[in-house]
Amino acid sequence: MIGQEKINYIELPAADLLVTKHFYTKVFGWVFADYGADYIAFANSGLDGGFYRAAKQSTTATGAALIVLYSKDLAACEQKIVGAGGKIVKPVFSFPGGRRFHFTDPNGNELAVWSEQ
Repeated sequence: MIGQEKINYIELPAADLLVTKHFYTKVFGWVFADYGADYIAFANSGLDGGFYRAAKQSTTATGAALIVLYSKDLAACEQKIVGAGGKIVKPVFSFPGGRRFHFTDPNGNELAVWSEQ
């Protein structure tokens, strides 16, 4: 039985909120709502969350949790990420259950994308 307490929302730092909105909208189709000059919320991502204005980055090298996204087509997703200003920081590799790669968004936040294929 699943408890009533569960992961409900995530927040990440972002130095440039406008660039952040453009990147995640273009690559993943997320939708955003502005909450003042220093915060944007996102939806249509599988789990809602937001970005707060900060000069820091969320990376595994600094001990941050890794947010892993899903895509049916890793190659196409990788191309969209690079085309929108992201950087591949760990090329596609296999792991039990599928394949994945890690990228940083234009703010330097590290995320991963995986697929069964």
